[in-house]
Parts: sequence; C-alpha cells; structure tokens
Amino acid sequence: MRYGEVVHFSHPQHRLRLEQLDTPFRCDGCREVGIGARFRCPVVGCDHDLHRQCALPLSPPPPPLRHPFYPRCVFVFLARAPGLAGSRYCNACGRDVAGFVYHCRACGFDLHPCCATLPHVLDAAAGGGTGVRLYLHPKATAACHRCGHRGRSWTYRSQCKSYSLHVACVMDMLVESWHGVGRHKGVGGVGSSVYDGAVVAGSGGYRVPVIRGAVKSSHASRGGSYWGKKGKVKRCCEIAGFAAQVVISAVLGDPTALIAGVIGSLIAR
Repeated sequence: MRYGEVVHFSHPQHRLRLEQLDTPFRCDGCREVGIGARFRCPVVGCDHDLHRQCALPLSPPPPPLRHPFYPRCVFVFLARAPGLAGSRYCNACGRDVAGFVYHCRACGFDLHPCCATLPHVLDAAAGGGTGVRLYLHPKATAACHRCGHRGRSWTYRSQCKSYSLHVACVMDMLVESWHGVGRHKGVGGVGSSVYDGAVVAGSGGYRVPVIRGAVKSSHASRGGSYWGKKGKVKRCCEIAGFAAQVVISAVLGDPTALIAGVIGSLIAR
C-alpha cells in the first residue's frame, strides 16, 4: 500500500487516497461539509470522500477518546449514532449527527469527529505583523460576531476578548456556502448583510464563507462615532476577518489548509 492511502471500512472496495483540493465536499462519514485535505476514492465516478478525522478510525472500534471539556466522559467511535435518525446532535456545534460520531454512553453526549479534534488554540496573523490568538471555550461569554448572540455552542474567543465566533455559526456558514455553490458559481456574493462568499484561488469559482456586517456593527456599538473611528474600526475588522479565516479552516477539518488563498481578506471592503 502506498503512503497516503488507506483501506477504510466505509468503502472497502477501493483504497482511499489523501488529496489536497480546494473544492468543497460532503464527507461520506460524518455527512458534514469540508474543504481542503480529504481521503478520496480515485476511481472515476465513485466520489467517496472522508475528512482526515473521519478516515482515521480504519476499523472499528478505535481507542476511546477523552475531551477536556467533558473530563468524566469516555467517547467511543460509532459509524452511526444510537437511536432514531435525527434524534442526536453534536454538543460542540449543535448540528444533527447523521453519520460518524464520538458518543459517550454514560452521559449521552455526541461529538462530530472534526469537532472532537478542534484545536484549543488558534493563531491568526493579519498584515503588518498584527495577529490574534483564539481559544476554544465550551460556552460563549460574549456575543458572536456572526449572529450577535451568545448561544450554547462552543466558541472561539480571542485572547484580547474582542472577537468571538461560534463553532455552530461557522458550520451554518459552510452549509450556506455549500447550498450557494450551484446557484452562484462564478457569480457575485451569496447571501445577506452578514454572509458572503469569497472565491478560492484555483477552485473553479467555488466559494467559502466570510464574515460581513456583523463585525463592523459589533465594534461600532461600543460607543463614539463610527465614521470618526473609521480607520481603527477597519483595522479591527481586518484582524477579525483573519481570525474568522483560521476558525473556518479548523472547523472545515483542515486547520492547516491554505484558506489564505481566498481572494481578499474575508471582510467587506
């Protein structure tokens, strides 16, 4: 077997090959959206894709997983969630569990494989040497820059406490982007005052989600004239945009993916 190839129980008829592509895909393991690196069936017309996190459990059962947010839980990998279809949701992002899942039998908690392995610290570097460090929290302590609410989803919050983004909101943006690909491929933005799509270089017109509007309104609401502080606010928006970029890359299942190939800086110019 070649390096970068696996034989996976979800697709035993063909070997899956590790590939780096900029086009979005639907993981055939957890059924969630992804972009960047994935294990893919090279057979024409087969179209079987797995997040790297979903491809790692090559033959169930893999070793149990423990998570610092749930110190008493022991998560076991399941190819299908227990119970009726649509009855389980991920305790990290709040989205339905429709495929591969890490499940705690004692507590009943569930985690998507990508959510279970989210980095606890992310570094986002903007232009001019300015950067921001983000930490993963089990509960939101400030309003999310995308939805404007706290909610119950896991949250990435900056060390300076100026930027927050729900994991759930990132997942929602990914789904909106996925649904918008067919309608807006190669066309302008996809969406609302908060959401838009940015073209990925070399992706044939596919788009990834970006933050718009909400970042500006969040900083403007802190007092003073928005227009009087336009330069400062714009810089804050730029940093927040790069922070969002790093969070999106992590939630996509590929925290090292060069989503920096996105044209623009993930903010409304």
